[in-house]
Amino acid sequence: MHFMSALLGVYRAEIGLIILALMFVEFVRERYSPTVVSVLGACAYAALGLLDEKGLFSVFSNSAPLTIGAMFVLAGALIRTGTINRAADFVMKRAEKHPRLAIVEVMLGATVASAFLNNTPVVVVLIPIIFKLSQVTGVPLKKLMMPLSIVAVLGGCITLIGTSTNLIVAGIAADQGMTPFGIFDIAPFGIAGTVAGLAALVGLSFLLPSDPPAISGQDGGNAQDYLTELVVPHDSEYIGREIGSLTLFGRSAALLGLKRAGEIRRGDLSQEELHAGDRLIVRADGTAIMTLRESGHFELGIAADSETSGREGTVIEAMVAPSHPSIGERLMDIPFLHALRVRIIGINRARHLPGPNLAEARIRGADRLLIAGSDDAMRSLRDNPNLMGVDISRTRAFRRNKAWIAILAMAMVIALSALGIMGIGLAAIIAVGAILATRCIDAEEAWGAIDGDVLVLIFAMLAVGVALEQAGSVTMMVGWITPLMQVAPPWALIFIVYFAALILSELLSNNAVAALMTPIVIALAHQLQVDARPLVIALMIGASACFATPIGYQTNALVYAAGDYRFADFVRIGVPLNIIVGLAVCGALVLLG
Repeated sequence: MHFMSALLGVYRAEIGLIILALMFVEFVRERYSPTVVSVLGACAYAALGLLDEKGLFSVFSNSAPLTIGAMFVLAGALIRTGTINRAADFVMKRAEKHPRLAIVEVMLGATVASAFLNNTPVVVVLIPIIFKLSQVTGVPLKKLMMPLSIVAVLGGCITLIGTSTNLIVAGIAADQGMTPFGIFDIAPFGIAGTVAGLAALVGLSFLLPSDPPAISGQDGGNAQDYLTELVVPHDSEYIGREIGSLTLFGRSAALLGLKRAGEIRRGDLSQEELHAGDRLIVRADGTAIMTLRESGHFELGIAADSETSGREGTVIEAMVAPSHPSIGERLMDIPFLHALRVRIIGINRARHLPGPNLAEARIRGADRLLIAGSDDAMRSLRDNPNLMGVDISRTRAFRRNKAWIAILAMAMVIALSALGIMGIGLAAIIAVGAILATRCIDAEEAWGAIDGDVLVLIFAMLAVGVALEQAGSVTMMVGWITPLMQVAPPWALIFIVYFAALILSELLSNNAVAALMTPIVIALAHQLQVDARPLVIALMIGASACFATPIGYQTNALVYAAGDYRFADFVRIGVPLNIIVGLAVCGALVLLG
């Protein structure tokens, strides 16, 4: 014990860097989610005494995570009141009259929306619209889906609230004594990158793939269709009847197969007589599924316990997060199905109907699940960090009469912050209070709109940053880098910081990289006696504007699954985009910063 204390006393900085290196290894290996790795890293620093109790709990006074949480709630209110839905309807009407122009309008709209809303929910909402635009215009889906993510990321770099990464960097910088950032302080540089990125996207569009996505099953359906199963009960009145005599199937529901005794049959099944226990594999839209559920003629979906009925309780919709640990595994093996008394009654994958049946479907990020269960089970699912959008169901009635309140609340946050009347964090929290008081969104829905996984990751990485400072690791790293940087002109530092953040963020969590690099960059600026602000802005945008890998940013992961892209598709167009946007942003920082 004495030896360990002596070792920690002499080599605190080195041990701090070793823990950091081990975290990076685990980030890359992806055996655990970035959030788990970050929490374990913070715990390791605290256990070894490299992070004291005061330093650990000081991270909870940082305004950035609370601001991010408040913005999640405000975005949830815009969805709940139907504001975003109405915008989507408007787009589709435009697409019917001016298909090609509608594509431009959607992309520009996504860019602007992502500047004022977190860009991840913007992409989630627009994915189905992109499918429809592809169908209406005849433009290959893969030439539209990836650009959606790209323009959303570019738009998020224009304002302080466009991405959680911007808010994290701004929060840490304020804690380090820098002048707080205003909502539009990064706008000139973000706009420069956005203009260059949009121009490059148009010029490089020939690099986008045009092959159609692979579709499982014999009928791909459309973006709103679910794969489900109808189980014939032992007391069903349909036993002995031919499938062709049923009036269940039509435009909104189509029979894909029959599973009997472990064997799946395809083709013409109209002459097949139904047996007890048969499973009809069906493609259906949400309305058809709910109608079949209420009819009581069949048991829907799959459950770990055969006694769990899908006709009881409520039905919620949830999206599988790109970081879900069960990605690639069978739907039957998803953990919550065995931990809770629920039934999965449908799975939706944009234009990629899973298969061969519901239980054997392999899980992908952005899959949408319809889940039936008790209120207690639903509360547990809302707390599941690996599910997004839980309890925000498309089948629920919008509170359209409250839409003006939600819009006004978001507008006031932007205006108060931009005019310097009130900090963005305080304005956002007051706005949350206003939309809760006016019931734009219920409390449970509001908390469900918050991505807890993101907040825990931010707090954990803030703790890691404090630990590195307390251990002296930051000072040591700056000491190593300073001699190399002293010979570089000040403008070169901007390029070095930007592309270092970009490369790391293509491989690791954007938020983790931002939280880790911010104190290092500020300390380096002080050591070199240069203005830290341009370097911090370069870090902000560099950590977000990642296009070369599907794991570079969360929106990339969403369209990667929805558009059925290959990894190389992102590399092909993402690398030149990274370079062009980076040069534009850094050039603007050198000239205007």
